[in-house]
Amino acid sequence: MNVPPGKTQSAGVVIVEPDRRVWIVEPSGHFGGYQHTFPKGTREPGLSLQATAIKEGFEESGLRVGLLALLGDYQRDTSVGRYYIARRIGGSPATFGWESMAVKLVPLDRLGEFLNKPVDRTIAADLATFIKENGAACGFS
Repeated sequence: MNVPPGKTQSAGVVIVEPDRRVWIVEPSGHFGGYQHTFPKGTREPGLSLQATAIKEGFEESGLRVGLLALLGDYQRDTSVGRYYIARRIGGSPATFGWESMAVKLVPLDRLGEFLNKPVDRTIAADLATFIKENGAACGFS
């Protein structure tokens, strides 16, 4: 991952159900100006990007996930975020942590109604392309 000076590494997950609905979080107090976003966080020392993505997915959504594929690296305000496509393997959205005030399950084609940051809309568009091209192989109906 190429990280410009002044930015940090982060990682996140785009959690997709087999029926192509996607889990998003509503950050507490709409932190950073986000109305809704995908779980992500700064890489901690000693954790891989994959482990960071899994950890952040659980902390922010209450869901335990398994990573399916790398979606891409995205320039964010203060970081470069590596996003993985993930599938829910356990947990409950009722157990999300303090960083979120809500967890929502949204149809793929309606994500744009919830995501207010351009980078998140780009991630959603890339996800839609990935699922169109690889959905059946990843178990998405």
